Amino acid sequence: MVILFAVPALAVLVAANWYLWRRLFRDTTSGPGRGRRLGVVVVAGGWLLAIGALVGERTGAPFWLQQTLAWPGFLWLALSIYLLLGVVAGEAVRPLLRRFLERRDRRGAPVAAAVVPRPEPVPAGAAPEEPGGPGEPSEPSKPSEPGEPAEPASPRLLAAAPSRRLFVSRVVGGAAAAAAVGTVGYGTYGVLRGPRVKRVTVPLAKLPRAAHGFRIAVVSDIHLGPVLGRGFAQKVVDTINSTQPDLVAVVGDLVDGSVKDLGPAAAPLSRLKAPAYFVTGNHEYFSGAEQWVEEVRRLGLLPLENARTELRHFDLAGVNDIAGESEGQGPDFGKALGDRDTTRACVLLAHQPVQIHDAVEHGVDLQLSGHTHGGQLWPGNLIAEAANPTVAGLERYGDTQLYVSRGAGAWGPPTRVGAPSDITVVELASRQA
Repeated sequence: MVILFAVPALAVLVAANWYLWRRLFRDTTSGPGRGRRLGVVVVAGGWLLAIGALVGERTGAPFWLQQTLAWPGFLWLALSIYLLLGVVAGEAVRPLLRRFLERRDRRGAPVAAAVVPRPEPVPAGAAPEEPGGPGEPSEPSKPSEPGEPAEPASPRLLAAAPSRRLFVSRVVGGAAAAAAVGTVGYGTYGVLRGPRVKRVTVPLAKLPRAAHGFRIAVVSDIHLGPVLGRGFAQKVVDTINSTQPDLVAVVGDLVDGSVKDLGPAAAPLSRLKAPAYFVTGNHEYFSGAEQWVEEVRRLGLLPLENARTELRHFDLAGVNDIAGESEGQGPDFGKALGDRDTTRACVLLAHQPVQIHDAVEHGVDLQLSGHTHGGQLWPGNLIAEAANPTVAGLERYGDTQLYVSRGAGAWGPPTRVGAPSDITVVELASRQA
């Protein structure tokens, strides 16, 4: 079954990269040579680095090797997406530019034909050459009468065609490359500068008046790993602390790696000033979820493993991620919510938005999730929309509301396009206030 999907996927990948090489390197060079060989090295080498980065992360390769491969490999993944989109968009521009150049050349051709060079003086005693002989232009041809065959195309126009095609390819290819590099560069800068703060007010019918204005800082998908390390974690912590929340909810995908490799990177979490709670995401189960649960507990966060805590004015519950089912540690809504007082408001931390349906069945008032990254790289939001009930923002499902954060970091390429990173301050509002 895997082969049935892998073979067509590999064929599409090879065809797309051949097309990319053709438009950016073959069509922009006049013939075989260094430029085309360089293109093969760039495209093939980029994908080797990308595959190496992905495999190294998932197999727990030495961390220094993961760091070496991650930056160039993951950035090539993002760059190749926008290079491909750029050259595809260029197909619409290419015939328009070619037609413009052809018209310009035709307008210039009659002018060139009308300029006849002055004959050279004939030396004394030499017989004058016949018109049309060597060194002399032939007599300008008369315009053809209606019905007569048209004169052949100007040699100047015929000679211009190959150079015109090369010029068009270079303009379109250069524009596609510049747009892709600019897009990925700006998207990477947006991630590395740190997430911005969003503020959302969520009214809860059961919330008492005394809890009106209670602030929860929601942070998801930090993805500490070979690219985003301790410095990035410190930016996230500083941003959270600057909002002065009453509670911090870390809703999964904190890391992409083991405690051994990334324990120092996660250390700044111990500086969170508000009470902090944690639930697992799918990536924790790729990295040793049990070890990370103990590590975040050591850092001062309280893991909610299919558990609930009764705060002063509402219940706060958390369930494990769906990926934990493979280890017998999947979500258990009955354990987390089964025996609670349903007259109290309940806020649930659950990494994936698809868990909303279970939340609705158990009478949850608000679910806080992440996982989608908002699509991370446009048009990835279209894929995310197909797999998740909500990709980003606040939506209502019956009596339950769902808020999905785009996440603070990024997985794979440290790049976001059309889906800026965020830390969301959810302010709870009482209808009684």
